[in-house]
Amino acid sequence: MTRSGDRLRADAIAVAGLPARVVARCGSTNTALLEETHPGPLLLAAEAQTAGRGRRGRRWRSAPGAGATFSILRRMRCAPAALSGLSLAVGVAAARALRALGAVATQVKWPNDLVVGEAKLGGILIETRISAGETVAVVGIGINCRRDPALAGRLRRRVAALDDYLQPAASRNAVITAVAREVMAALERFEREGLAPFAAEWSALHAFEGERLKLRLADGRTLSGRAHGIAASGALRLATARGMREVVSGRIVQARSA
Repeated sequence: MTRSGDRLRADAIAVAGLPARVVARCGSTNTALLEETHPGPLLLAAEAQTAGRGRRGRRWRSAPGAGATFSILRRMRCAPAALSGLSLAVGVAAARALRALGAVATQVKWPNDLVVGEAKLGGILIETRISAGETVAVVGIGINCRRDPALAGRLRRRVAALDDYLQPAASRNAVITAVAREVMAALERFEREGLAPFAAEWSALHAFEGERLKLRLADGRTLSGRAHGIAASGALRLATARGMREVVSGRIVQARSA
């Protein structure tokens, strides 16, 4: 259930130049904005999603009232191919906002997770479409705000929530406002300068930078090496026994410092 006084409210999400809408329920805030005719920018937040999506078609699960689940629509003056590293820039922006709120242990995990240690705090999903010759980017963000003991069991992994790190707890409207402000600034800078201005901060925030990782690649193969920052494309740079590799698509399945 949604906590009394912590209902999402459009008038409580205050980001300059970014109108906000709040709905009680929808399939996916990303899908809704991809179908939106509003010229943008626009933020859509939902108390509950029935078909929320994560990366590579995975389902994003969040109990009603437990998370900050929202998407931002913005037209970008660049081709979709130029947005390949955008999720990393957004990850830096979101982590920066959450740290400023007091969740100072927030880090990023390649390619699109927000984590505390090895526990997942949130995720990012960016989708694009072409409208009237322009690239429309929809940035979907989900952040666990309230403790939901059942979530870790359903996901079969460790899960973090802002409640564990913010005392007193921040309202979900405040969380969305803080993150959306940083994300909007990041989108503007990314449009002008690409991923380069975010690369050093991303590496500093990466939970597994310098650690030996095992990655499962998109084709099912595995690759091991030491994390060594990111390429201009957003690919993870991995120092392997056969030299430096740049991994464009995959997921980290194991990490160790030794």
